[in-house]
Amino acid sequence: MIEMENVYPTNAKIKVVGIGGAGCNAINTMIDSKLEGVEFIAANTDLQALGACKSSIKVQLGAKLTKGLGAGADPEIGRNAMMEDIDKIKDLLSGADMIFIAAGMGGGTGTGGSPVLAKVAKEIGALTVAIVTKPFLFEGKRRQRVAEKGIEELKEAVDTLITIPNQRLLVNSSKKMTLLDGFKKADEVLLHAVKGISDLITIPGLINLDFNDVRTVMSEMGMAFMGIGSATGENRAVEAAQKAISSPLLEDISIDGAKGLLINVTAGPDLTLHEVNEASTMIQEDAHEDANIIFGAVIDEAVGEEVRVTVIATGFGKVEDMISKELKSNVSFISTYMQEEKDTPAYIRKRDQKVQTEKPEVIKV
Repeated sequence: MIEMENVYPTNAKIKVVGIGGAGCNAINTMIDSKLEGVEFIAANTDLQALGACKSSIKVQLGAKLTKGLGAGADPEIGRNAMMEDIDKIKDLLSGADMIFIAAGMGGGTGTGGSPVLAKVAKEIGALTVAIVTKPFLFEGKRRQRVAEKGIEELKEAVDTLITIPNQRLLVNSSKKMTLLDGFKKADEVLLHAVKGISDLITIPGLINLDFNDVRTVMSEMGMAFMGIGSATGENRAVEAAQKAISSPLLEDISIDGAKGLLINVTAGPDLTLHEVNEASTMIQEDAHEDANIIFGAVIDEAVGEEVRVTVIATGFGKVEDMISKELKSNVSFISTYMQEEKDTPAYIRKRDQKVQTEKPEVIKV
C-alpha cells in the first residue's frame, strides 16, 4: 500500500461559474458531490431557476432587461443581460487564478453570456477554461445551429474549450433511461471534467502537480476534448486508460492530434507503481511524440477498488479537420477486432499494431 507524504495544499484560487439553467444544474451536481477546493458562482437571467441553485453566491443577470424571466433561447438577450451586470461579475471573479465556465450551448443565457464572461476572466489574468454541453439531437436543428455558433464565439474568448456532446452520452445507455437521467448524466460529465482538472491542483497526490503545470497544457490551447474511463479487477488501470482514450466523448478524434495532454489517474491507496506505469505508457503510446504530457495521480479512498482515468486532450483546430475519415469507415471493424483480442492487455495490442502499420490508430481492412 502506498503511503502519502505530507504536502501543503495549493494556494491557487479556483472559481467555477455556472451560467444559465444548464450551468446552474451542473453546479448543483458539483456541490452535491462535495467537490472541494473551488468556489461556486451561479449566474442566470431566470430568477426562479436561480433561486433553486445551491451556490451561496448568486447573480441575477439583466434584471432590467428580462425582469427576472429567462432569455427566451435568444443568445443576444443573454449577451446583453451579462453586459448589464458585468461589473458585478468582474468583482466576484477578482483574485482567481483559474476560472471554469460551465454552461449549456443552444439556449439564450449560457450561449450568449459565456463569451462575455470569458473575456473578463481572461482580462483579469485567470486561466480560463469553458466546459460546455452540446444539445441532444431531439432538441432540434435550430438549437444545434445556435450551439455551434456559440461554441465558435466562445472558443475565441477562452484558453481552453471542452465540449461535451450530449448525444454521445446515449452510447451504451439503456433505452429505458429517463429524460431526467439523461440530463443528469450530462451534469455528471461536467463534474468529472472540473474535478479531473481541479483535483490535480488542489489535492496532494502521488505525482504532485501545481497550477503552473496545468497552465502549461491549457493556456491558449483552443479546442479540447475529454475522455473518461474507469475499471476494476486485475487489469483495471490499463482498461480504464483504454476506455478514456476511446471514450465516445472524444467524438471519433484520435488523441495523437493533441498538442497537450492532461492525465489524471485516481484510485485508492492500493494503487501500485506498476498500474500507474501501465496506464501512462498506454496513453503516451497513443499520443503524438511532440505532445506536452502532464500526468498526475490522486489518491481518493472514496473510489474503493476502482481506477478512474481522465484525459484532457488540448490544442486542436476545427473539429471537422480532426476527424479521420479512415477511422470513421473502420470503426465497426475496430470494435470487432478489440472484442476478439480482449484477453490481450490493451497496451500490448497497441505496441504490436505499431510494428504492423504506419498508422497505429487505424486498423486497415
